[in-house]
Amino acid sequence: MKLKFVLASFLLAIGCSVSAQTVIKFSHVVAADTPKGKASEFFAKKAAELTKGKVKVEVYANSALYKDKEEMEALQIGSVQMLAPSLAKFGPLGVKEFEAFDFPFMFDDTAELHAITQGPVGANMLAKLEPKGIKGLAYWDNGFKSFSANTPLKNVADYKGKKFRIQSSKVLEEQIRSIGGIAQVMAFSEVYQALQTGVVDGTENPISNFYTQKMHEVQKHLSLTNHGYLGYAVIVNKKFWDGLPADVRGQLEQAMKESTVFANKIAQEENDASLAGVKKSGKTIVYEPSKEERFALKKAMAPVHIKMADRVGKDTLQEFYKATGFDPSKL
Repeated sequence: MKLKFVLASFLLAIGCSVSAQTVIKFSHVVAADTPKGKASEFFAKKAAELTKGKVKVEVYANSALYKDKEEMEALQIGSVQMLAPSLAKFGPLGVKEFEAFDFPFMFDDTAELHAITQGPVGANMLAKLEPKGIKGLAYWDNGFKSFSANTPLKNVADYKGKKFRIQSSKVLEEQIRSIGGIAQVMAFSEVYQALQTGVVDGTENPISNFYTQKMHEVQKHLSLTNHGYLGYAVIVNKKFWDGLPADVRGQLEQAMKESTVFANKIAQEENDASLAGVKKSGKTIVYEPSKEERFALKKAMAPVHIKMADRVGKDTLQEFYKATGFDPSKL
């Protein structure tokens, strides 16, 4: 009897331990070997370590659970607990202020970018998600975007009439129109085939996305314009997050803090390595615009800041301009 009691107690303890473990499904749409993919895995490891196994983070890359358009709804209803969507994804939720990140040439370097994402402006923007049932935890960099196509992109005239894949963003649509191109909204997972079959002529991406998705195999030219920024907000279902024990929530916040440092560091490293990979492949001609060519592109896109100001809110734009020093009126 004593042995049975001890065995029963042991099994009960195991059962309690298992049932006490919190599982976080972390879904994202890019490859596991991208900066976001690696940062997600880093967070999973740190979460397990800091919570001493109380939390298990299951990472699902490459749209394994949900496509681009489905993942936000899945988070809101609780089918997944955590996402890291691109910042343009919040516009359709009615939080259009995030589309300020899509404005062309808003940031000249990461220092200007982090003045927003790591400062009060970025924190206030994340707080706007809470009425939607979403808690914003951090911003993760991917990198600055460059244009690609099957013909050279040196002058503004080279963009005219070409179909460029973009994320769903009215600001990005206007950006493409400003240089005479045709914007085509498309899920990220569909871009390679669309480029391969000629459904679109080109796209805009950080180099790490361009390389890991093998777009260099179906694009002959890449112009290092650094005209825009692609980053992510790591978000969780607010009800789930608020329901966690305070100590566990604090441990996860620390894990996210460390993961954000890792994410932003590796984003630059991965983009540098991917650019080297593109060049080494010999399949894509990489062009670095001159100072004059880049300024001409910047000037051509400047009207976007005026036309789309009301969409994101003039106050939001002024906060960005104040933090970054950008002034489109002087172009």
